[in-house]
Amino acid sequence: MDHVLLQSLLRPEAYDDIPKSVDFRQTHISYLFLTDLYVYKIKKPVDFGFLNFTSIDRRRFYCEEEVRLNRRLSPEVYLGVVEVRQSPAGAAFTGDGAVIDYAVKMRRLPNERMLDRLVESGDLNDTDILRIASTIAQFHLNAGQSEEITQNGSADSVQQSWIENFSQVAPFVGDAISEKGFAFLREWVTRFLAENRELFAQRVAGGFIRDCDGDLHLANICIGDKVWIFDCIEFNNRFRYIDTASDIAFLLMDLDYHYRRDLARVFLDEYCRLTGDYGCLAVVEFYKIYRAFVRGKVASLFIRDSEVAPEDRAIAQETAKSYFSLARGYVVRHSLPPTLIMVGGMIGSGKSTLAAHLGRELGVEHLSSDRLRKELFSSGMPAEDEYGRGIYSDEADATTYSELLQRAVAILANGESVIVDATFRRVGDRQRFRQGAEEAGVAVCLLMTDTSEQVIIQRLAARKAVPDRFSDGRPELYRAMCDSFDWPDPLQEPYLAVPTSGDVYDGVDTVLTSLGMIA
Repeated sequence: MDHVLLQSLLRPEAYDDIPKSVDFRQTHISYLFLTDLYVYKIKKPVDFGFLNFTSIDRRRFYCEEEVRLNRRLSPEVYLGVVEVRQSPAGAAFTGDGAVIDYAVKMRRLPNERMLDRLVESGDLNDTDILRIASTIAQFHLNAGQSEEITQNGSADSVQQSWIENFSQVAPFVGDAISEKGFAFLREWVTRFLAENRELFAQRVAGGFIRDCDGDLHLANICIGDKVWIFDCIEFNNRFRYIDTASDIAFLLMDLDYHYRRDLARVFLDEYCRLTGDYGCLAVVEFYKIYRAFVRGKVASLFIRDSEVAPEDRAIAQETAKSYFSLARGYVVRHSLPPTLIMVGGMIGSGKSTLAAHLGRELGVEHLSSDRLRKELFSSGMPAEDEYGRGIYSDEADATTYSELLQRAVAILANGESVIVDATFRRVGDRQRFRQGAEEAGVAVCLLMTDTSEQVIIQRLAARKAVPDRFSDGRPELYRAMCDSFDWPDPLQEPYLAVPTSGDVYDGVDTVLTSLGMIA
């Protein structure tokens, strides 16, 4: 559909109920028009190999399939298929003009109750996750089975899906994933499938290959009086005829991606309890790798889409890198022994960004001094403009670092690694954390960010213009911190200097290479 026709559908008069407003969004395969009460989804005339919407007959067929399949989990949301008609003013969902396309008509669900919104705001909780786990467990227990469906769970079938994904991602190597990262994942997947054929055969024999949803990520789930799960895969049966473990792996991976491994554990425990499928634990990690890779592929498709604004293409590239990084992380994290990873450096040097990305890729708890400080001193002790005052006084610092150490040691005592993100500007603080790790019997890794002064000043100026929720770093504080920063002596305190002026993924690679986790 050309630009003029798309623009004409932004007119309220193009709809029979004449809404107050019409919003427009798009994905890599659809145009979405959101009115006050409804959503109209028109399929793009694209062919990506794994889907083909190039003819109007195909688009009509897949619109009908979308309604049929999504009514399994959200019957009241999917209202039907409607015609897009030619009108004197362009395209419209009214009138008796020639049919020029088709659309799926849906009831509009509350944006604020979408899971991706709830997880970003911190409002997604265990109770919500338990309700979702119950809904999905019941859906899987009753999902369709047949010989055609079952054959898609074999190692050969899964391998074919991977071969297609690697082929489709290959054009984006260098833009969204490095050559080394691409080769690493391809070699690991090939080896895993060759060594675990019997595992997939057991899943087939157990009846766990079913007609699933295929697209169970946070943005496709809404929770309110009911749990609504929508936008399943309709365009390729093979993507929906899958192991139930692969279906839940998408949601688990997406929770990991949004730094909510705790909620992922709650979901998985409840799902296994309700279905009795504890065998899924043997393959769910593999399928999380698959889901992260596919998510990276989908984001990559935006990078060269001329219809997408340049700023949105840049966001898509960053998103793709993040998902590909997570896919690799699921593989390499198992080679990390329990370790205390300290990430220190100047304010504005990128230490928190490095720590967050490293924590997500390695599946390691990330403790932030900025967040903890605000938690401990949220009231009764305002931040001062002067350096070393208020919640940044020596007394407040001592309290914050003491609590950080206590929490880190508790995690280490459980045999898990932990990342602690703080300036670590004092020798004494670094020594106390080293001692805590030694007493816990775990390894220590000290990372210090290596960033130019120019980049730090630019970042702090930007942060001052758009305040950060947790950090109060400002340009005027930079000099004062420089004067009081006790940089570690590499002979006395071995550390790794991590470049953080550029792409954070380069910094993560530096760390993982130093730890011997990647070549």
